[in-house]
Amino acid sequence: MFSRRKEIPQIDPQQRELYEHARKRILQKKRLFQHFVVFVIGAVFMAVLNLVFGFGKTVTFFGTDWFVIGIICWAFLFILHFCNVWLFSKFMGQEWTDRQMERLVAKQKEEIALIQKDIELMYPKEELIKKKEEFIKGKTSDIVEELKGPKPMITMIAAAGENNALGKDNDLVWHLPDDFKRFKQITTGHPIIMGRKTFESFPKLLPNRLHIIITRNKDFQAEGAVVVNSLTDALEAAKNDPQPFIIGGGEIYRLGMEVSDCIELTRVHGEFEADAFFPEIDTAHWELVKEEFHDKDERHQFPFTYLTYKRK
Repeated sequence: MFSRRKEIPQIDPQQRELYEHARKRILQKKRLFQHFVVFVIGAVFMAVLNLVFGFGKTVTFFGTDWFVIGIICWAFLFILHFCNVWLFSKFMGQEWTDRQMERLVAKQKEEIALIQKDIELMYPKEELIKKKEEFIKGKTSDIVEELKGPKPMITMIAAAGENNALGKDNDLVWHLPDDFKRFKQITTGHPIIMGRKTFESFPKLLPNRLHIIITRNKDFQAEGAVVVNSLTDALEAAKNDPQPFIIGGGEIYRLGMEVSDCIELTRVHGEFEADAFFPEIDTAHWELVKEEFHDKDERHQFPFTYLTYKRK
């Protein structure tokens, strides 16, 4: 036969805590009783040794028999243990600890309530909710923009006279080698957006640049170039580049003035007869951030200044 094992009832945490507290109290009482027994037996034993057998009569501490000192020390330890069991545990036991904890928690709740009241007076709940919604909305917009990637900086680059002249008969009216060199240095590696007439003025495709041509002629084709029908489509074709350039002519510059972030303008100091013009730069919307003057020399018939504008 198999013996039936006695099932142990489950004890919830609160009952277990009460049980452990009672067990500790019983253990303290047991130790107190043991200490009392040892104290009584030890005191009697030392007294018998001294009085009956005369042991230790010659040993004294400050004129007192040694066993009296031993009894006093033993009594001190007994009283200390007694106070720990019956006084400290009774008046500063678990109940006392719980009451102190409750008082502390209540005090903290009162302080929190006062702080909350001050905050509500300084920042009404409706205002805080509104600010929270604005913050979340702003963060969401930032995340969306970050996922989209950095916005390209659209730059118009041109050379224009004092009267904003660009050229005549689809050609320039000056020859500035250093300006050509700067144009090549700035635009190489980036898309260049232009009108059909500007493209046809090139003897060939400019190296290391994507040519994007804007024309109303839907049948127009250009080998090695991208042909589109609007500035919006041109910018879409160049969206993967951090700095596409708009390079002319006059009508394309006029459209680009609305969407550009930067203007790199070579201001040629002189007034010229022309049939294409750069649009007027409105200083209410554009800020001149850099300028560099170049005087005329044997290679340059006219003085000129490099001007860099950023949209305000």
